[in-house]
Amino acid sequence: MAVLDPILKRLIRNGTLGVIDWRGKATLYGDGTGNRVTIRLKNRTTAFRLIFNPQLAVGEAYMDGTLTIEEGTLFDFLDVCMRNIGLKPITYPLSGITERIRTWLRRIDQFNPASRSQANVAHHYDLSDTLYDLFLDSDRQYSCAYVMSEDDTIEDAQAQKKRHIAAKLLIQPDHRVLDIGSGWGGLGLYLGDISGADVTGLTLSKEQHAVSNERAKKAGVSDRVRFKLLDYRAEPQTYDRIVSVGMFEHVGVNHFDEYFQKIAGALKEDGIALIHAIGRADGPGHTNPWIAKYIFPGGYCPALSEVIPAIEKAGLLVTDIEILRLHYAETLRMWRERFDANRAKIRDLYDDRFCRMWDFYLIVCELAFRYQGQMVFQIQLAKKTESVPITRDYITEFEKAHPPAGVLAPVLRNQRAA
Repeated sequence: MAVLDPILKRLIRNGTLGVIDWRGKATLYGDGTGNRVTIRLKNRTTAFRLIFNPQLAVGEAYMDGTLTIEEGTLFDFLDVCMRNIGLKPITYPLSGITERIRTWLRRIDQFNPASRSQANVAHHYDLSDTLYDLFLDSDRQYSCAYVMSEDDTIEDAQAQKKRHIAAKLLIQPDHRVLDIGSGWGGLGLYLGDISGADVTGLTLSKEQHAVSNERAKKAGVSDRVRFKLLDYRAEPQTYDRIVSVGMFEHVGVNHFDEYFQKIAGALKEDGIALIHAIGRADGPGHTNPWIAKYIFPGGYCPALSEVIPAIEKAGLLVTDIEILRLHYAETLRMWRERFDANRAKIRDLYDDRFCRMWDFYLIVCELAFRYQGQMVFQIQLAKKTESVPITRDYITEFEKAHPPAGVLAPVLRNQRAA
């Protein structure tokens, strides 16, 4: 604890954190305010790993049970830590060197050709269907919702998100729409229903591909709403509208130019595209190593300063940018509450370690949006300045005319078993 002690004294300025080391020695950090949170480090190795690689070691130690919560909850512990860290980088022995190496290595970590992209997608999205049923909304929207009221349920907020996106796309019945990263098909089905347009969705998840096409069939719209198991780079057609929700985070910094050049090539001259993705407010960086290892390999949430140059280089015009700040924090809170309510069922699917891993994932992501500059951007793109109205009134008018819709075709449970 001799080396860890000065780091914690410098880090924990507000709140109260107790640390019990492997010898049973207890030390308090902070100013004594708020409810006390106490953790226990089970061995010397855990303490040293926290000193030299805290971004990876905290999550791994909690998953493995070598860091336990003795007083308070995991949320309380991460809240006091991340609230104190804020937007300032953590400093620890060799931290400057480590951060520079991680930023430099991100081009290797985020090298995502089609084959590697599919493996990365399978790592997360081809988990048990039942798992996602137990914490997502009934349409299985796995991206930032649009929260308009503190009374919103996750169902309300996700329906509002789909409507908000549809408003910005200005879809007409004769349009062809491309949904890049179409998930379980909910957005594509909604856009096809609300506009009457022809919709094609692309996914790299075999599970999502099967479920989304079965949903379209069950809804009786498979003649004009279909989903393909295909990398976006291989899509040969052109479209009037292109939408991508929660997919750009998986592109990787090496491929930003390629991504927007593909958008430009697939978008008709009078077309409109909308990119909805997680970003960072504190400038270019690297993916948290724990998230990269256990949750989203190959992923990266970019700063706008990294995205806009690639858009400009592709010859696209930015016609609107909206920043959703705490919407994802609230979305993650609702997912976390559902996950907790169904913990016993999820434990039966996997095990306690998996539950601890997902606890850590949902909480650390929620707090990153609350304290550490994570946000969601919606960037509207076009090739012509006149493709979009000159004021934003059309968004409000669309939303007033279209109450949030429910689920058109339920997500089909136990797809493979059926």
